[in-house]
Amino acid sequence: MGNFGFITFTRLIIVLKLCLFHVYGEPWGDKQALFDFLQNIQYGRSLNWDPNTPLCTAWTGVSCNDRQTRVVALRLPGIGIRGWIPPNTLSRLTGLETLSLRNNGISGVIPSDFSKLENLTSLYLQYNRFSGPLQLNFSVWQNLVVLNLSNNNFNGSIPYSISNLTHLTSLDLSSNSFSGHIPDWGIPSLRFLNLSNNQLNGSIPNSLLRFPSSSFSGNNITKREVSVPPIPSSSIPPNSAPHKSKKISETALLGIIIGGAVIVFIMIVLCMIVFWSKKRGTQQSNGDEEEEAQTKKKRVPTESREEKNARITFFEGSNMAFDLEDLLRASAEVLGKGLFGTTYKAALEDCNTVVVKRLKEVSVGKREFEQQMELVGKIKHDNVAALRAYYYSKDEKLIVYDYFKQGSLSTMLHGKRENGSPLDWETRLKIAIGAARGLAHIHSQNGGKLVHGNVKSSNIFVNPESYGCISDLGLVPIVTPMVPPIQRIVGYRAPEVTDPRKATQSSDVYSFGVLLLELLTGKTPLGEGTHLVKWVYSVVREEWTAEVFDVELLKYPNIEEEMVTMLQLGMACTEHVPDKRPRMSELVKLVEEIRRGSSDTRPSSEVSTPTPTGLSHTVEVGSSNYATPQ
Repeated sequence: MGNFGFITFTRLIIVLKLCLFHVYGEPWGDKQALFDFLQNIQYGRSLNWDPNTPLCTAWTGVSCNDRQTRVVALRLPGIGIRGWIPPNTLSRLTGLETLSLRNNGISGVIPSDFSKLENLTSLYLQYNRFSGPLQLNFSVWQNLVVLNLSNNNFNGSIPYSISNLTHLTSLDLSSNSFSGHIPDWGIPSLRFLNLSNNQLNGSIPNSLLRFPSSSFSGNNITKREVSVPPIPSSSIPPNSAPHKSKKISETALLGIIIGGAVIVFIMIVLCMIVFWSKKRGTQQSNGDEEEEAQTKKKRVPTESREEKNARITFFEGSNMAFDLEDLLRASAEVLGKGLFGTTYKAALEDCNTVVVKRLKEVSVGKREFEQQMELVGKIKHDNVAALRAYYYSKDEKLIVYDYFKQGSLSTMLHGKRENGSPLDWETRLKIAIGAARGLAHIHSQNGGKLVHGNVKSSNIFVNPESYGCISDLGLVPIVTPMVPPIQRIVGYRAPEVTDPRKATQSSDVYSFGVLLLELLTGKTPLGEGTHLVKWVYSVVREEWTAEVFDVELLKYPNIEEEMVTMLQLGMACTEHVPDKRPRMSELVKLVEEIRRGSSDTRPSSEVSTPTPTGLSHTVEVGSSNYATPQ
């Protein structure tokens, strides 16, 4: 009994030790690997990586699994890392799933020991100074979903081994110096591809022809035409081989030609007889119908009359003059596809350019459609894109807006910047002020009950005074939304909204808050697979506010207080509880106050050297029970 009791007690001690490890322990091996990485790199901004603090809960940019036994994500964008990645450091994080080192100054090659990171699902190394050929063994990354190596100095050929990434959905190798032919990968899961602005040549492989031409622009490549392969000579029957065919005599050949000509002549005569017979019958029939119509006063069906008499309806103050045929003849360019249909840029023959949205799945009849358009058409405001005209028929429902040359905020903020510099702080602030004014005016219409329902950066433009101008208004009540990509649904949608048709003014405020965070961070609402709102809240809770802001904004002096104030407004708008969100009428004053509060002391947007230290401001999270929208 004594030995049995001792063994039982020993087992109990072991179990207790294991339980204490899971409660109080942390991945010491991963922690040492990260600390070795920190000690062997140069970086511009301070990190709170203290060996005496918990890795999983205190270290900035580090995320662990639920049991806090392994590091699964490392995100260090824009902290000024310079030089090579030291070997045998990050490669020891074998549980790593997401690695983001974008927007730094990392040079050299990607370490070969990265092949040990077999659990990687997302790798973001864009906007660095990596160089040399890609000599990685991609076959080990069987779980990789996103690979972004754009805007570096990689050269050589693109590895064919990328074809082993059978789960890859997004591949961006743009703006490098890759040369040679494009490999025929044949990855069925691939949904996004960008190989533009390299030195590639040859033709596009058949497996990649499904991607738009913009994916290959800036290279010396051509689109391959799909052709029928030649029949092998071995498959030709012996008796039909050319060298064994018998020659036809000249007499037989002449007979075939004359016989064929006679047959063709007879067929033409028969066709002419049938044609004239039918024509005479049709004329007689039409005469009978006209005579019957005179006696019976026969009416055209109502639906056919509506289709025939359908006209484009213009609103008061519009100086446009065109009809449906003008639109059909116009040179059109697809600008985008959204919740409610496809948007085109139409260049008319009179040199005017308009934006035409072709609506899909209109769920109301003509009367309700016209009433809603009349309601929207009466809204006149400098920060609301005016609805100029609409067209309704059985098969087509169109609405017409002005064309904004600078494109949408989404294009200006996230698109290519070939013809312009990144948005400065003054521009972003004016866009936010204008969008707030426009949305507040919308909420004041129709007895204070009007809702936009689709606030996002692709629906924000810039008016002639350089202020934000909101578009795409009034479509929620009349259109059954098309099923869009998950990014468009979750990114801006308030957590309480499950059906876009049931949007409220409070959910509009939430979407506006996401817009403010997008302006501040320069990130898309679901950038790098993480919800923007959740990411901002997590960074602010770590009390490292500077990590939130777009690295481009850190070039401008004396705007820290303004950015922090806008950050607080964005977080207030994205409160999980709708009743805790401010109203748009209040937000207009608060956003305008950001500019007035420092317009007399803040210098113009001059580029200066980035500040090496983080911001000293503290941002408090307004709600402790925030949850990411599902």
